[in-house]
Amino acid sequence: MRHFLTLADYSKEEILEILALAKQIKDETKQRVFKDYMPKKTLGMIFEKSSTRTRVSFETGIYQLGGIGLFLSSNDIQLGRGEPMSDTARVISRMVDMVMIRTFEQSKIEEFAKYSKVPVINGLTNEYHPVQLMADYMTIQEAGLEKDLVAAYVGDGNNMTHSWLNLAAKLGFELRIATPKGYEVDAKILSDAQELAKKSGAKIIITNDPKVAVKGATVVTTDTWVSMGQESEKEKRLKDFDGYIVDSTMMALADKKAIFLHCLPAYRGFEVSEDVLEGSQSMIFEEAENRLHAQKGVMVWLDRKRDEK
Repeated sequence: MRHFLTLADYSKEEILEILALAKQIKDETKQRVFKDYMPKKTLGMIFEKSSTRTRVSFETGIYQLGGIGLFLSSNDIQLGRGEPMSDTARVISRMVDMVMIRTFEQSKIEEFAKYSKVPVINGLTNEYHPVQLMADYMTIQEAGLEKDLVAAYVGDGNNMTHSWLNLAAKLGFELRIATPKGYEVDAKILSDAQELAKKSGAKIIITNDPKVAVKGATVVTTDTWVSMGQESEKEKRLKDFDGYIVDSTMMALADKKAIFLHCLPAYRGFEVSEDVLEGSQSMIFEEAENRLHAQKGVMVWLDRKRDEK
């Protein structure tokens, strides 16, 4: 049995296999062909952090696969408060067939998975957002940009940046990360990615200059500067991130065929300008839809692997 907690746990071949499966299921869906890949299977969806896209994509996804999604908010369940996590995991995993958790600390989901009898999917933690990167790479494939890919991430060294590091290190493409001083990526996650990059041939560049990162890139991406739980730091962050907006001037530095990605929600006029978000290079809504398809690939793949030792 496998869990989907971070992309670092997966080989290049496995990531591409899941994406190929996701594409196959997407193609079927577009033809209104719905196959019961997971008939009568229940997906327990635990949300300690709320999210529109994550809930809609997982709930719709499991339904289209022939199963059902069970939504549990922080009002219904509080992981590790009162009841030990080990007990919660062992109880819930006896009643559902798969669990998706969107929470704060990665350690919470790791502990839940340790005691779970069913596959656990990371729907987002403070440290990682692997399902989003599967959707992002699926969008890159659809744009025909996976060959000689040069991805530029501009902004906060957060969970998205960490998952970009994992993906680049596994698949072997060039990743440039530009963050303001004091907002760099986690040193351990970076060091692990650099070790993996030696094997895959990935090129990882870390800078404090967004223009250096974006110049000639084929994918330009960013994320909100103020994530959930950081609202009190908003004023300071807006000042510190001055010059990091992805606007048309910044995009003009990228390759002519470059696309713009953003995991949403986007704050127009802050991390990205209105004209870039609504422009011809933006694939943010295709990317958002691909959360549905990529996650179906992940769920079906995990379901098929559940009996493997």
